[in-house]
Amino acid sequence: MIDDTATRLLTELPPASAAWGSGLRKRYRRRVAVDGVSLAVGRGEVVGLLGPNGAGKTTVIKMLLGLVRPDAGEVLLLGRPARDPQARARVGYLPELFRYQPWLTAAEVLDLHVRLAGVIVPDRDRRECLATVGLADRAGDRVGGFSKGMQQRLGLAVALVARPELIVLDEPTSALDPIGRADVRDLLLSLKARQVAVLLNSHLIGEVERVCDRAVILDKGRVAASGTLTELLGGRELRLRLDGVTPEAEVRLAAAGRVRRTGEAYTVELPAQQDPATVPDLVADLVVLGVRVHAVEPGRVTLEERLLDIVRADQAEESR
Repeated sequence: MIDDTATRLLTELPPASAAWGSGLRKRYRRRVAVDGVSLAVGRGEVVGLLGPNGAGKTTVIKMLLGLVRPDAGEVLLLGRPARDPQARARVGYLPELFRYQPWLTAAEVLDLHVRLAGVIVPDRDRRECLATVGLADRAGDRVGGFSKGMQQRLGLAVALVARPELIVLDEPTSALDPIGRADVRDLLLSLKARQVAVLLNSHLIGEVERVCDRAVILDKGRVAASGTLTELLGGRELRLRLDGVTPEAEVRLAAAGRVRRTGEAYTVELPAQQDPATVPDLVADLVVLGVRVHAVEPGRVTLEERLLDIVRADQAEESR
């Protein structure tokens, strides 16, 4: 039976969700790793899975893929139970920790995984897959001689080779240089254009912010926040460098939005619905109140800042 949360997810998200989980729970001995997590990934959508170490992200991924059996909750993978071989054959997966046989060449690693998936992939498509991740000229080289970044590129090729409908990437850019990370961003955008669903777990939050449509933030095994990036990031920021801030000026700043201060630097989080035209009024009022304004820089709350705010708020709540 599908609970109310699952029903809401099904009505809010695209009807053809590639991955869907409701009320997922997993305990390891005395520790609850995941507690009541619900999420979905629609076709043509890139969803980021974020959270601190130990938040339960990898456990959620493994439950969605049928690699770990949940203690409670339901999972559908491409419309089928997660452990259904027909569903799993249409999924590409790059785990955080992986190791390929060092005596095999890159081409042989792809051949092996194609056979394991039980799908037919023409040789031309396999070569194209290696070219996509920048390994076209290393197809005949043994994996044992690859750098960590090259092995990660090969892992991406393994995840892509069978042209899956859903791709799950667990820290896919951790070993890549800036050029490699840019290549992965372009790859994710091309997958999205082909209506492939992507679930991305990464500690490189800037990468998530650049490519994801939605994000799910986990903390201590629970969903601390989720939504589109616009919903999660809220309004804009105004960064000011001020001198001679009086109590009256502090009241005026607080009236504009939530204020953070570091020395002479003030950051004001402006409400999403606030008219940008009010910013000059704020600066003018500060000047009238005797404040010297050295710099005004409009910006936006970053996903990393929002994640830190959520985690720190949870920590503060626990310490009370």
